[in-house]
Amino acid sequence: MPADAPGGSPLVVAVVGPTASGKSELALRVAERVGGEVVSADAMQLYRGMDIGTAKLPVAERRGVPHHLIDVLDVTDEATIARYQVDARACIDDIRARGLHPVVAGGSGLYVRAALDHLDIPPTDPDVRARLEAAAQERGGDAMYAVLTERDPVAAQAIEPRNVRRVIRALEVVEITGRPFSASMPERRHLHPTVTVGLRPPRDVLDERIDRRVEQMWRDGLVDEVRALVPHGIREGRTASRALGYAQALAEIDGTMGAAEAQAETAQLTRRYARRQESWFRPDPRTWWVDPTAEGALDEALTHVENAIADNG
Repeated sequence: MPADAPGGSPLVVAVVGPTASGKSELALRVAERVGGEVVSADAMQLYRGMDIGTAKLPVAERRGVPHHLIDVLDVTDEATIARYQVDARACIDDIRARGLHPVVAGGSGLYVRAALDHLDIPPTDPDVRARLEAAAQERGGDAMYAVLTERDPVAAQAIEPRNVRRVIRALEVVEITGRPFSASMPERRHLHPTVTVGLRPPRDVLDERIDRRVEQMWRDGLVDEVRALVPHGIREGRTASRALGYAQALAEIDGTMGAAEAQAETAQLTRRYARRQESWFRPDPRTWWVDPTAEGALDEALTHVENAIADNG
């Protein structure tokens, strides 16, 4: 915790880890145990109507615990880290002002850091962005990723090659500022006193969970959910249309993928995404890790949070 943290003020609790590791349930238990409200740090759960494919906890299953920054964007909106940072910090400040503990939960690593840490968002330039987007359309995402690898290899290593939007953003920052995009990464310095719990199941268990989750998403009607979002503009949504599961469901609707292929690709890409999430969170020495599949692990995590709150007071 920072040395200048005000003693006795509400502690921020962060629950992080890869997809399908059990973050939503632990965040809920923490909020119930210590008196808190959940602030989502999942970029895709920002979108209204994108429920099944984002594993969004239904309102009826939130056990009366308020959840913030869920269902706040239309599928045609572009989720940006700058907008999220403003909204997340406002939520955290409001919750703390009411004497409660904000529980920031999610697997979108940069969103977590934008909410919790000192991070200045680099500027944007619509003309530069438009030119880079046109180049991506003409040359393809792989070519743009190759350019980023040459100009900023550290940033390229941290970005999924298929995430063309983030590749373009990194190139935009390099061009505008003359500095590597990786130089704008957040400092490991909290804005408020914070305790972070990381969930890290064994890899084979996590892979199995992901496979089961994807199968369940299709059984629960993901394709119908996506079909219902088409009139609302999901195809035009720069972020929403590329979300894992949603891009594949659109391909199934269009007939360019069969159901089995769509599910297999979603599972494969989600497993790959989970690896990148682990790589993002693992180096942070402030995170206390637990294997959520171990007996008594979640109770141990709750005790760890309670002890941190007591120490802060």
